[in-house]
Amino acid sequence: MSESTPVFEELESIVIRFAGDSGDGMQLTGTQFTNTSAVFGNDVSTMPDFPAEIRAPAGTLAGVSGFQVNFSHRDVLTPGDAPQVLVAMNPAALKATLPELEKGGIIIVNTDSFTRTNLKKAGYESNPLEDGSLQGYQVHKVPLTSLNREALKDIEGLSTKEKDRSQNFFALGLTFWIFDRPMDTTIAWLEKKFAKRPELIEANRRALEAGYYFGETTEAFQRRFRVRPATLPPGTYRKVTGNEALALGLVTAAQKMGKPLFYGTYPITPASDILHALAPLRHFDVRTFQAEDEIAAMGSVIGAAFGGALAVTGTSGPGIALKSEAMNLGVMLELPMVIVDVQRGGPSTGLPTKTEQSDLLQVMFGRNGESPIPVLAAASPADCFNMAIEACRLAVRAMTPVVLLSEGFLANSSEPWRIPDANEIPSIEVKHPEGRTNGDTPFFPYQRDPETLARPWAIPGTPGLEHRIGGLSKAPVTGNVSYDPAHHEQMVKERAEKVARLADVIPEQEVYGPKQGDLLVLSWGGTYGAARTAVSLAQSRGLSVAHAHLRYLNPFPRNLETILRSYKRILIPELNYGQLAFLLRGRFVLDNIISYPKLHARPFKIAEISRKIEELFA
Repeated sequence: MSESTPVFEELESIVIRFAGDSGDGMQLTGTQFTNTSAVFGNDVSTMPDFPAEIRAPAGTLAGVSGFQVNFSHRDVLTPGDAPQVLVAMNPAALKATLPELEKGGIIIVNTDSFTRTNLKKAGYESNPLEDGSLQGYQVHKVPLTSLNREALKDIEGLSTKEKDRSQNFFALGLTFWIFDRPMDTTIAWLEKKFAKRPELIEANRRALEAGYYFGETTEAFQRRFRVRPATLPPGTYRKVTGNEALALGLVTAAQKMGKPLFYGTYPITPASDILHALAPLRHFDVRTFQAEDEIAAMGSVIGAAFGGALAVTGTSGPGIALKSEAMNLGVMLELPMVIVDVQRGGPSTGLPTKTEQSDLLQVMFGRNGESPIPVLAAASPADCFNMAIEACRLAVRAMTPVVLLSEGFLANSSEPWRIPDANEIPSIEVKHPEGRTNGDTPFFPYQRDPETLARPWAIPGTPGLEHRIGGLSKAPVTGNVSYDPAHHEQMVKERAEKVARLADVIPEQEVYGPKQGDLLVLSWGGTYGAARTAVSLAQSRGLSVAHAHLRYLNPFPRNLETILRSYKRILIPELNYGQLAFLLRGRFVLDNIISYPKLHARPFKIAEISRKIEELFA
């Protein structure tokens, strides 16, 4: 075998991070690498990470945009703790990401960007490519910008600046070579994306191929890595982000109800992509409405629910604050609607592009008066589909607003999703009272179903179903305005009880591992993957530890208290200051809860939870 013959190293999984300026196309590069790996058959998990500023100063740490992808031969639940490979397009990307890179990892840098000006912007006093500070890493210095310009020099109709925009595809082609990825999927995407701009197709295709063949002909890249396809359950798969899955779930729920879907919203990061995903789906009887503000968006949803549509709005924490009064009106009117809260770091404007789980107490109690609302939380990007359907089902069953919690990490991350058989998804039963004539029994808008305590969903304009509705205190059964203390108390209790009765129809809580023992790790939301993987590792070391993941936060699963009292200690990792721990201590009067908060606006790492488990057993 000659020295130039590529040597393949078989790996179970590998984590790559693409990083550059916010204008370098790192999100697109990472997405294309992910799409190719998913088509290849790997399991994938991703974590986009971009600055909150619309256009942070180029070349600065504040402007670094990154995309991390974990692709594997086996099932993976997180985008990985630390990248093993870093593709850094400029000094700021290197400086921002190096602390997270695995020791001894591979660094591919664009040397053309390591100018004196860019080094200064990134806060470097000397060039890290020359001062020995990268000793211990496998550094590959590539003059990426100049190589890309040379490859595209004879393409007419594009300026140098426009040609430079394709240098991310040179980097992508190089990584395709190193990790044995085909180029076909990306080339097909280019041909579709730029069908009306053939010069852009040619430029990006040539950049992609130039990067690939540069890797092939350069001795430095003859060590290649191969991650074989994963063994996944049979079926048809597609890559899906949390926001995309949520949109698909809402459309599916509307179809299963036989209702039009009305989505009224105001754009807010990181929930806006739900609107983007739903807007083109008019052929599924989807109506989207971009309101002038959050309050108007919530008002439109109340109107749509009153009119008989499946009514949904999406927002983030600041939007929930503005919507809260109208959400409370929805509680009082007892109309079915879903409020999606894609959480981000707070308070106030906070960290719009970063993740957090700090809205739990807000959606539980952030309204005046006694106003309980069911609260659900998705566990993964693909699970957003299931929980969207479930939120709609519970809203109709109890005739109440329902909050579905997602978070920035889930919303923007992606994973393979096995497309379900639509016929296997149960229908959502909807009953509307029929019209009445003068001789019939009078219609009572708050006559409750004896099983669910839900009031009837009367469609406006139905003969004989005229009724009074509004936010003032009501009399039971008739719904007439009443300030009778007994009436107020009864209505408050009935609204609380119908939410509590949902515990009869939601699944019992499952436990992964021993059903009793020394330690239970209890997680919710996007913490699922890191917690489950950390517990699996602890179990493999013989520790008596189990894992439970909550998707129903109000009401809690009916067997949750029994489970919590079956373990000596309960560890609750969450991206807030201990909100679930606070709720459980108050609800079940437990003294064995250990809160493990994290407020870094980034997801938990497997290693962080593993260290905490080891610490508790030590």
